[in-house]
Amino acid sequence: MTQDQPNILVIMTDDHGQWASGCYGNRELRTPAMDYLAASGVRMANAFTPSPVCSPARASFFSGLFPSQHGIHDWLWYEANIRTDEQRQALEGQPSLHGQSTLPQSLAEAGYTCGLSGKWHCGGDDQPQPGFDYWYSLRANQPPRDGQYSNQGKLVALRGYHTDIITEQAVNFLRVRDRDKPFFLFTGYIGTHSPWRDHPERLADSYRECHFDDIPRDTTYPYGRLAGESTHNSRLNRREALAQYYASVSHIDEGIGRLLDELEAQCVRENTLVVYTSDHGLNCSHHGVWGKGNGTRPLNMLEESIRVPMIFNHPGRLFAGQVRAEMVDHCDLHETLLDYAGVQPQRSGPYPGRSFKPMFTEGRGLPDWKNTQVCEYGSVRMARSTTHKLVLRDPDGPNHLFDLTADPRETRSVCAEQPEQVDALTAHLESFFDTHADPVKNGLRVRELPRHNFHEAWRDESE
Repeated sequence: MTQDQPNILVIMTDDHGQWASGCYGNRELRTPAMDYLAASGVRMANAFTPSPVCSPARASFFSGLFPSQHGIHDWLWYEANIRTDEQRQALEGQPSLHGQSTLPQSLAEAGYTCGLSGKWHCGGDDQPQPGFDYWYSLRANQPPRDGQYSNQGKLVALRGYHTDIITEQAVNFLRVRDRDKPFFLFTGYIGTHSPWRDHPERLADSYRECHFDDIPRDTTYPYGRLAGESTHNSRLNRREALAQYYASVSHIDEGIGRLLDELEAQCVRENTLVVYTSDHGLNCSHHGVWGKGNGTRPLNMLEESIRVPMIFNHPGRLFAGQVRAEMVDHCDLHETLLDYAGVQPQRSGPYPGRSFKPMFTEGRGLPDWKNTQVCEYGSVRMARSTTHKLVLRDPDGPNHLFDLTADPRETRSVCAEQPEQVDALTAHLESFFDTHADPVKNGLRVRELPRHNFHEAWRDESE
């Protein structure tokens, strides 16, 4: 391994809102490992997901493409959940990343040994995916304890907290890997995903007397009815749900600490870039919503749904102690990791991301960096500038424009009052998708495409 080939550890949590950690301003959550990574590394203050739901967001990280390019637009139904021939037939042709170039493939071709522990959820979860030498994937969304994993394609049932099991298998990869090659390790935690219950009692109990003052006591989201997780009992027992969610974050933070300790014990911490992020954000009673983009109908692009934590840490290699204000997303992260590894993959077509490596290695801004963030979820598209957010819902709306300066809680649409902002952000969306959308996989065609699951968000009103 050369100095130009750093190890890369990416930790991606499911449903971890940017607001839910000490280093992002939460005054009651205990996240010492995350806080340490941020304080001695680089924290991106304006990091976003390309899509506020798990499978599309993860696929964008692994492929470097937007959903309208890779074709995954909603969460994927696991094969393990298919019980009948009718269900199997309904999901025939379900999208996946099969045949598409991914980050682990590019890194493997450049000499990396690649491992995964935890959640994949981009299709074909039971079998090791191309590029990975080590595969220990959680088979399906499950409660916090006990479940099935795929160990190199062989199903095993394990007892215990998933956070602990995923950490254990990540540590195992670090111990059995080829020491003569650099490594890429993806650790996919799920503890922060619903249901918010049954987390370690020692942690949950420590949060039950919290004030939870960092969560605004909002009026209910005025532009749609509550759906999915928002209709569960968690909104009726807010304090217990929040104590359990906070406990899940602290439990994951403990796992991160253990991974850092293992890197130090192996004397490889100095040559390892550690990245912490989440696939998308989460509302925990924010706006009255429990969930992410599919927590309401019609789908939302609330700040809590689309903002994610993103932290970089590499001792002695980064311009540390920074908080960067630039807008970045997981497609940018994909390009940044390739750049950091010195890898230039052979590929064609427009890629929406751009490496921001100089921001954290040299502490400088980049010319012509984007000032508008795009997100999509099925046929819903969003353009967010530093001051305004436009949400377009094809084909029939409703469409909304929020003035984030005057109305940061997104309580009132001002499309009629500010038509010039609507026109400018609409033009930005049209230009972006004219450049990047695949004619077949375009999110505007989701109703025509094979199903992702039996509860697709865009079929809610019609079925």
